[in-house]
Amino acid sequence: MLAETICSAVSAAGLGIAALTAYRRRFLAATRIAAYSLVPVGLVMTGVVQWVSGMVFKPTVWIGFGLLGVAWLLFMTTRAVERRGLGKAAKAPKAAGGAPAREAVAPGASGPALGGRSRPDAKAAKPAPAAPADDFSDIEAILKKHGI
Repeated sequence: MLAETICSAVSAAGLGIAALTAYRRRFLAATRIAAYSLVPVGLVMTGVVQWVSGMVFKPTVWIGFGLLGVAWLLFMTTRAVERRGLGKAAKAPKAAGGAPAREAVAPGASGPALGGRSRPDAKAAKPAPAAPADDFSDIEAILKKHGI
């Protein structure tokens, strides 16, 4: 009963605001306000308000929401643990059909992980960094174009 009264009052106030807005010749905004103000009365007439108010005052419903919250918290905790890598220690290594496991090889030595080849030099694999003049050539061209 109280919920229906509150919804009716909200709708009446909304329609009054819509009338004032229409008086100021803002018809599009007035129509939008009128549409929003009719929603509470429509919810009361369809019985949604009675269903929601009956659900809100039941303790079993709140216990259910609490259990859903605990379940969500547990899911998020396990995801956070997986992302940090703490859960990876329990995983078993791949079978022989999967990717081969890397073995520790001393620098410069050959081993089964490298297929009998010696380890390539780490410095030779890295490309040389570009000269600083190359990095700023585009910026210099733009500045010259604008006379700076």
